[in-house]
Amino acid sequence: MRPGPLARVIASGILGFGVGAVLTLASQGSGATPAGPEARSLAPSPITVPEPPATFLAWTPGGLPRGFADRATALPGIRRVTVVRSDTTWLTRSFSATGELVDDPRAGFAIPLEVAGIDTKSYAPFLPPADRGLLVSVANGQGILGESSARLRGLGTGGVLEFGGVRITVAGILPDELVGANELVVSRRVGARIGVTTDRYALLQPRALPSDRRLTRALERIVPAGLPVRVRAPGETPYFRQGDAVLPPVKIKELFGEFAAKPEPPTHNGGALVLDPAWIGAHIATERVPILGRVRCNIALFPQLRGAMRTLQQRGLARLIHTYHGCFVPRYTRTSSSIISHHTWGIAFDINLAGNQLGDRPHQDPRLVRILERWGFVWGGTFIVPDGNHFEYHRPPPR
Repeated sequence: MRPGPLARVIASGILGFGVGAVLTLASQGSGATPAGPEARSLAPSPITVPEPPATFLAWTPGGLPRGFADRATALPGIRRVTVVRSDTTWLTRSFSATGELVDDPRAGFAIPLEVAGIDTKSYAPFLPPADRGLLVSVANGQGILGESSARLRGLGTGGVLEFGGVRITVAGILPDELVGANELVVSRRVGARIGVTTDRYALLQPRALPSDRRLTRALERIVPAGLPVRVRAPGETPYFRQGDAVLPPVKIKELFGEFAAKPEPPTHNGGALVLDPAWIGAHIATERVPILGRVRCNIALFPQLRGAMRTLQQRGLARLIHTYHGCFVPRYTRTSSSIISHHTWGIAFDINLAGNQLGDRPHQDPRLVRILERWGFVWGGTFIVPDGNHFEYHRPPPR
């Protein structure tokens, strides 16, 4: 496990997020740069911003419907499509390239990793030419780490990740923007062996640049009626991935810490997780917060949360929060048994549940939403499936 106190890493985390907002998939060649101690001796590369390619993102809540890739490829004006699978898998150990033990969670626990499974042939055109050679190794059973994941793990090329009885050697490292901020990328075949089975999002390259609205309308015709489709154009989102409105797990780990856990059996309402007590002791606390009362959440979140609540008080708007419904709840999301809820890190909180249930049209007061957004919290009412009672950390507040 890797500790991640917000105060120490927030500058580097937000810098990476800002650079990602400028870059788009396949925006530059990167090569298989090693991470960890061997990387610190390398001179930093200059940041360049070349012309972004015409790659679009499309995803639907809960995963793409069966046959999406074939139907999307058949649409007029679509040049190529690749579908990326992504699920939470469980890392049991990891080793450096020299065989030294790196990750070794306590008995009965494992570290959740977001792993992508790709079809290497269809994914290749979405990578810069300089990086496509890595896909030969992926097709042969190896994996690619995202830069943030390699930094968090302290692993470089030649490192080994172990998922139960499956061992995956790291073939190279790519920028987060090129791997959808997934922590590890493997082939679909290897992914299926470690539980990566859900088609999460698609990357599309049209023959001519359409508008978001036009492409959305075209894709809505090939999915089941009523299923919402989210489309992003080049440059519209830092990472081309599902759920792009919130921080990906690897960025949350960098800011708020990485835990080991053990899952309980999934239920209709999402499965619970049992976290390593040592992580809870280091990162989770119960303190009093204005308006909300006693709050149990991530220690690093309290200053920002208190600041938002005090602003509401100063403006005479404390009455806009009628009820508080919790923050730290270790579990999967309510819509998927393979995506970990951000409540598990203690960085999300729910207020005013009545009239703001998941999937319903939200009814939060716009003044409340504006103040919380100003303090760096993203509102679930803007999600593709509205979750109007939900707010979570997205960025630090402006100074």
